[in-house]
Amino acid sequence: MSDIIEQYRINSEPYYQAVGDEVELYEAAYSVRMPMMLKGPTGCGKTRFVEYMAWRLKKPLITVACNEDMTASDLVGRFLLDANGTRWQDGPLATAAREGAICYLDEVVEARQDTTVVIHPLTDNRRVLPLEKKGELVKAHADFQIVISYNPGYQSLMKDLKQSTKQRFGSLDFDYPNHDLETTIVAHETGVSMDIAGKLVNVAERARNLKGHGLDEGISTRMLIYAGSLIAKGVDSLDACRMTLVSPITDDPDMRDALDAAVTTFF
Repeated sequence: MSDIIEQYRINSEPYYQAVGDEVELYEAAYSVRMPMMLKGPTGCGKTRFVEYMAWRLKKPLITVACNEDMTASDLVGRFLLDANGTRWQDGPLATAAREGAICYLDEVVEARQDTTVVIHPLTDNRRVLPLEKKGELVKAHADFQIVISYNPGYQSLMKDLKQSTKQRFGSLDFDYPNHDLETTIVAHETGVSMDIAGKLVNVAERARNLKGHGLDEGISTRMLIYAGSLIAKGVDSLDACRMTLVSPITDDPDMRDALDAAVTTFF
């Protein structure tokens, strides 16, 4: 199993620029193995932050992209048939608990509520994972930690965490970086000049002001990196912005015109 867990180690430092004191707060939370919840809009750096912290703490990171079809068996494990009969296959949560990895459940509200309750015994003083189908009680490794993330902007009565789940976690709030820091991030990740990166951030800030006024979500830092990467490859700035910043987030003609006007203002 140790060979399996090695593939989840992050060997090179992920690029991450701290916005506040989130690094120090997370390190303190990990020191007491507190389950953590990261809240913030899509594409603002939550996943990169977890990767950076796993590298910094020298711990394996097992990431699960949650979806509405995910079952409890997908997390904890199941019996499989092979040429020799049946064998048990641990799921990512069970693997992380046994081996002392950080288990990151990305966009956890996308999973069904009857699935997410399986994490409850791991998020209190018991730190155990019952494998009911196997008749085994896995005691979490001393290094194990569970981290979840979600976007509060998309929560609804049908897609939100139960209070019985939320209150098991410490929480860090994430948002898009300030103008200068986001410009630095986009320039570093794409190779474009600070001037072009700043223009991209200006477009994003205009679009974010439209959230709730025609847009469900603003332009994320991730999208700016997509745009900058195309520009760095020689794609025309207007075409790159329309392809990555306008078309993906809305089909409304009036809203597209408004975003296009923001792009042409700066480019």
